[in-house]
Amino acid sequence: MKMKKLLTLSLSTVIAVSMLAGCSSNDSKTEKTANVAATSSQTQTDETETTEETESGETEAGETTASSEGVITLKVWGPQEDQIAYDGYENGLLVALCEQFAALNPEYDISFEYGVVSEADVHKEVLKDTDEAADVFLMSNDNIAALADAGAIARLGGTTADEITANVSESMLGSVTYNGGIYGIPYTTNTYFMYYDTSLYTEEEVLSLETMMAKDLGDGIINFSFDLDNSWYAPGFFYAAGGELFGSDGSDNDAKTTFGEHPEATQYLINLYADSKFLMEDDNKIALARFEEGTLGAYVSGSWDAATIKEYLGDNFGVTKLPAIHINGEDNQLMSFAGSKAVIVNAASDKLAVAVKLAAYLGGEEAQTVRYETRGFTPTWASVESLEAVQSDPVVNAEILQIKEASMTQPLVSNLSKFWTPMESLVSGIATGEVTLDNCVEKTKLMGDTISE
Repeated sequence: MKMKKLLTLSLSTVIAVSMLAGCSSNDSKTEKTANVAATSSQTQTDETETTEETESGETEAGETTASSEGVITLKVWGPQEDQIAYDGYENGLLVALCEQFAALNPEYDISFEYGVVSEADVHKEVLKDTDEAADVFLMSNDNIAALADAGAIARLGGTTADEITANVSESMLGSVTYNGGIYGIPYTTNTYFMYYDTSLYTEEEVLSLETMMAKDLGDGIINFSFDLDNSWYAPGFFYAAGGELFGSDGSDNDAKTTFGEHPEATQYLINLYADSKFLMEDDNKIALARFEEGTLGAYVSGSWDAATIKEYLGDNFGVTKLPAIHINGEDNQLMSFAGSKAVIVNAASDKLAVAVKLAAYLGGEEAQTVRYETRGFTPTWASVESLEAVQSDPVVNAEILQIKEASMTQPLVSNLSKFWTPMESLVSGIATGEVTLDNCVEKTKLMGDTISE
């Protein structure tokens, strides 16, 4: 479905799926910021948003009646993947969606300026100078707390907040809610699960990592792979061991973590890394190439790799939730972090009213339909989730299964910023040999203590 047809085609139309690769929320590779040529069109609204001061002094976007404000320049930042050509979207999704927003609202003159900034790193650019940052940007939800505490992002109110509350699930609403306020529009779920080769593993076998690792798949075939030295993936093993991060549900900023009390999780990772049937994946190109060659049994990733893996595995394509591991004498489920990618509004925008309205469109029903169609993104909007094509999509179903049965909501607390580096130091130390079975108790405790400082 091409953008020019969006106004005439019903959202119930069956969508042909063409998924392209993306990037995870913890991607450490900072994309360079670059402006793209601006486009101009007219926009009209019956209702926009404006700012109000809450009792806590936060900036909140509420309702007001719109009127013409002359030429409006809106700066919009998104990841590189949203600004490359797709079939039917010559200038990329971000440009197409912004132009569609302008076409739907022809009362205003809008000039768009685009910048390429990754969802994982955009918060750093915003905090450098909010006045120079984008009015609207796409971001992984885990940095909402830090930006909200800095007063850098707008708290959404009025009909915008009502629409979000009415159309997304409780878990997705929670992913953008901080201190009782809604700070973004979640446009896709953000978690990871497991892809596998059905010619090598059965549906029953992929329920247990021990079963998977014990199986002889043949010479030169790796049984299991994931990015072990990555602090976004590693917590699953500490959750399986019984650890907590910022309380039982991740919402208690003062609760710190009990991960440091579970060296058995570190021991498990050390032994896994040492197994010749395991591959630590730092660059997904290696795992994807092995799937193409038929030399990899299973790989942990997210929806961003779905199209490539499906192409490589063909009829042997399998996807499901993470397996359980045997730890502390019992089988416990590996738990992923579950969050979202969201459209956020800069509180310092001098055109906050229109910026909020644009954000609502970029994160809403129509844009989510396009994102599912072009990039295979799992939607958060209930009406898009109900589409026949979405309901029959195995990747979407696996992601939903992961979120419902094998995930912890990624903590949306300010102290989460203290988590990433200590955890990464621990697990990267396994790969470098600095963390061993002999010192893992001490190293695990240091990780926990550093997070809890």
